[in-house]
Amino acid sequence: MDVAEAAVPSPVTAPAEQRVPTVIADDVHIIYKVMAGGSKGTAATAFSRLIKRQQRPTVREVHAVRGVTFTAYKGDAIGLIGRNGSGKSTLLRAVAGLLPPASGSVYTNGQPSLLGVNAAMMNDLSGDRNIVLGCLAMGMSPAEIEQKYDEIVDFADIGEFIDLPMRTYSSGMGARLRFAIASAKTHDILLVDEALATGDANFRVKSEQKIKDLRDEAGTVFLVSHSLETVIDTCNRAIWLDKGTIKMDGEAKEVVDAYLAETTKKR
Repeated sequence: MDVAEAAVPSPVTAPAEQRVPTVIADDVHIIYKVMAGGSKGTAATAFSRLIKRQQRPTVREVHAVRGVTFTAYKGDAIGLIGRNGSGKSTLLRAVAGLLPPASGSVYTNGQPSLLGVNAAMMNDLSGDRNIVLGCLAMGMSPAEIEQKYDEIVDFADIGEFIDLPMRTYSSGMGARLRFAIASAKTHDILLVDEALATGDANFRVKSEQKIKDLRDEAGTVFLVSHSLETVIDTCNRAIWLDKGTIKMDGEAKEVVDAYLAETTKKR
């Protein structure tokens, strides 16, 4: 995509015609198929059903995302908010290319990188080795890794544990290291799924500032979080999902205030 560089205050405040789209979701529907009223379909459970003359569990479709349409731009930090089961994480995975839509399309101008609390790490390897492998997986060169290494270790704040296997880490330590690795590189599109939730207050402050820095470097950040304060502090925009559909899309505080007003009213 050829876009002329314009002298504007920031990617977020530029006129609409000068902003660069990074993600376009066009009438996206995502449908899961799950077993209803039974356990997973393993060989053991199938054999057990034969012995007991039980019928095979029925397959049920779950329409997790329903006709979602939006455009994200360079410089956007977008908070995805909504109740549990509203489709936030599912939509994030669709943007990452991990879940193909049943219908509709997701277009990306750049490489999406998904960071979640369960992001893959090698549990038997040390934090040190995971930093190197994680950075290599993101396409960083050995020279870039060496340059960023101390910054990653300091940001993760795991001290002497850096030389111990990841399986010895607490969930908070693992989350800090994952975020530190992922944020060491400026991403075209960074997708953060509740990775801030397991950190302590000091780490949340640091990670929120890091997201702002990534946004200012003209990348695009999507943040799934149940912390509405974090969304307001970190994001310039929010999308409120309700039962798989977009209920509101706009300025972060405005959307959060509307969401709070409705959830308070329903109590």
